[in-house]
Amino acid sequence: MAWSTSKTWWQKLYPWLVLAALIVLADQASKIAIERIFDFGDVRPVTSFFNLVLTYNKGAAFSFLANASGWQDEFLTVVGVLASLFIIYLLARHGTQKLFSLSLAMILGGAIGNVIDRVAYGHVIDFLDLHYAGWHWPAFNLADSAIVGGAILLVVDELLRVRKTK
Repeated sequence: MAWSTSKTWWQKLYPWLVLAALIVLADQASKIAIERIFDFGDVRPVTSFFNLVLTYNKGAAFSFLANASGWQDEFLTVVGVLASLFIIYLLARHGTQKLFSLSLAMILGGAIGNVIDRVAYGHVIDFLDLHYAGWHWPAFNLADSAIVGGAILLVVDELLRVRKTK
């Protein structure tokens, strides 16, 4: 009997789930640390353009839907869970495509990190505050950073894939 050189779905999926889990752990540990050190609304300057601040986001990115009547929490939780399940499916099918899978694992880790917050606290804990000349980017967290980084890598992966086909 000849040994198969193709990877099983689990072998494709496993390393990316480990990476996603590490992102979730780093995200949750950072949020726990900030919550223990800061009171809500505390601001601590780190550099001339970066603060640590404890704030809560009941909405989505950039506080979108934050002022809705409460339905958004369950909705965003369901969206996060469904997106995570779809990403796991994609990783099981395409886990050998390294850049694509790296980007998906980052998005998965970030999505799960924020879903945990929504389920545990009813809001997402944000604490990273970038600013310049009085203008502040909306506060974010490590999960958000992983999602944005993963999305950027998805675009890069697609651009590289299109370039190969020409």
